[in-house]
Amino acid sequence: MTDKPPERLILTRLQTPIGQALLVTDDDGFLRAFDWSDHEARLRRLMSRTYGAVPLGPGTAPAGVIEAVRAYFAGRIDALAQIPWRTAGTPFQQTVWRALADIPAGRTMSYGELAAAIGRPTAVRAVGLANGSNPVGVVVPCHRVIGADGSLTGYGGGLDRKRWLLNHEGASYRDKAAARAVAA
Repeated sequence: MTDKPPERLILTRLQTPIGQALLVTDDDGFLRAFDWSDHEARLRRLMSRTYGAVPLGPGTAPAGVIEAVRAYFAGRIDALAQIPWRTAGTPFQQTVWRALADIPAGRTMSYGELAAAIGRPTAVRAVGLANGSNPVGVVVPCHRVIGADGSLTGYGGGLDRKRWLLNHEGASYRDKAAARAVAA
C-alpha cells in the first residue's frame, strides 16, 4: 500500500468515547495516520519522519472516513474495514499491517498466531515491532493483538483504550489488571 508521497496532509480532530481522535488523510481520501490527541506530538514526528516537508494542516477528512469512524464508535464494529488507507513502511511491515486488517472485529490473535499467519512463525518479535509501528491504529486493528496467554499487552493509545476497544467489539481476552484489582 505504498505510493508516491502526498502533496499535503489533512489533520481532522474527531471526538470519540475514548478521547479525541486525530485522523490524517491525503487529497486522494486515504487515511495516512490515526492517533489520539494526547499523542499529537508523536503523530507529528511520525508524519515529518515519513513524509518530510509535506505540509500537515487542519481540515476535514472525507465524509466516508468520518462516517465510518463514527459508525464504529456507535456500535457498528465492522465499519472501519471500509476506510481506505495508505501507509509508508517496509515490505515486512506492510505484510504485518495487511494481516492485521484481516483480523475480524470481535476477534483477537496473539503475536505468535499473527507471525504464523504471515508465514513467518519464528518472527514473533519482529511482528510485535511492526504491530507497534502501525500508523493507522484502530482502523488497522493492532489493538486486536494480545499475549500468547490471552492477556492484554501494550498499545500505543494506552491499555485503557485497548481494553475499551476490545470490550466494545465483544472480544475475549484476559485482563490481569482487573483480576488484580478484584483480588485486592
